[in-house]
Amino acid sequence: MVVVSDILCALLAGGLAVVVRFGEVTPYVEPYAVLSGALPVLWVVVVGLSRAYEPRFAGVGSEEFRRVARAGMMLTAAVAVGSYVTKIDVARGYVIIALPLMTVFTLLARYALRRRLHRKRTKLQCMRRVIAVGHKESVASLITLLKRERYHGMHIVGACLPDDSASDDEVGVPVLGGFSDVPIAVDQIGADTVAVLACPEFDGSALRRLAWRLEKSRTDLVVAPALMEVAGPRTTIRPVAGMPLLHVEHPELAGGRRLIKDVFDRVVAGLGLITLSPLFLIIAVAVRTTSSGPAYFRQTRVGKDGKTFTIVKFRTMGLDAESRKVELVSDADGVLFKVRNDPRVTRVGAFLRRHSLDELPQLVNVVKGDMSLVGPRPPLPQEVARYGDDVRRRLLVRPGMTGLWQVSGRSDLSWEEAVRLDLRYMENWSLTLDLQIMWKTWSAVARGSGAY
Repeated sequence: MVVVSDILCALLAGGLAVVVRFGEVTPYVEPYAVLSGALPVLWVVVVGLSRAYEPRFAGVGSEEFRRVARAGMMLTAAVAVGSYVTKIDVARGYVIIALPLMTVFTLLARYALRRRLHRKRTKLQCMRRVIAVGHKESVASLITLLKRERYHGMHIVGACLPDDSASDDEVGVPVLGGFSDVPIAVDQIGADTVAVLACPEFDGSALRRLAWRLEKSRTDLVVAPALMEVAGPRTTIRPVAGMPLLHVEHPELAGGRRLIKDVFDRVVAGLGLITLSPLFLIIAVAVRTTSSGPAYFRQTRVGKDGKTFTIVKFRTMGLDAESRKVELVSDADGVLFKVRNDPRVTRVGAFLRRHSLDELPQLVNVVKGDMSLVGPRPPLPQEVARYGDDVRRRLLVRPGMTGLWQVSGRSDLSWEEAVRLDLRYMENWSLTLDLQIMWKTWSAVARGSGAY
């Protein structure tokens, strides 16, 4: 399916380039028409050399898109250098149109195929059948995580524990035996992947023996390191004296890349304020005419390094919201105060909250430098007062208008899960990750799920 999609994208790009650049087919144009017909074969070969067809990249992460983009740049550079070395006169207009268009079309098609795959995976289709190997608590946590994020394509169908006396109900899937029974369990349940979680029983020798036993059935073996929240860009494997050592770089919390993020945030926020100013006026009028009080709500929040600032939002509650807070009981665990169907929220406020329109004025905070477009959730001072040492690490970066918590469930998340996502973002930040989160925010806001 992916190869066919790439072929069609190359044909479309080549055809458009001929039409746009030349307008009609003449004897001079015929070689370019032939080239457009051969372009799909060349494109599939280049994409294959970039290893963008590997199944492990399908469905998750940005590596698939990065490899496709790299293939496009490689092909463009090869055509430019090749035409210069061989002195072949190639119409630059054709190359400038065909190759970038082909790359863009392919990226869009891959994204569409990924969305289609994700929809299938929510119905437990196109999933890998996985046996989890580890201790009961680790296996149960992995099952909960993969049930919530099914787009990863891993369906736990059984577990092997060091003590197989644990019941199926305790773990959440059938317990198929102990660590020595993994190959038997694979055959018994028809699994195609074994996921080994971090546990002291599985050292290098034990993992090597397990890999040998899984070799005949061609069962994939994946190993989860103890550093669960450290993403690929910060980790590299360095062989030392025959041992694969995992080198973990420190998170980049300052420096040039952070300066680029700061400039990017302020420029985009400034453009957003200019573009959305008519919408601001409409919302402000709606808030003022449907409930008494100002259109905007200001509140003290805690930002980077524990410094407080005033956050700006559209008002979504009545003026007596704070006095009525003592009458309510929070539906959320941990330090957050969240009430589903909060009676203090106005009718217009409920709509604004559902689609996160009440948060648009925070673009002013981004321009001022109090916040970022993407980052951890901006906490209240009373919440920060209850932070432990680990949670306080969230304050090392600016809070964001959106973040992993926004695209992963919003208010439906537990406190522990929200903290885990914020820390994961902070530890593994990149501008690419910011762009991915901003892209996903649109669909999360449009659905309106998890907002109250």
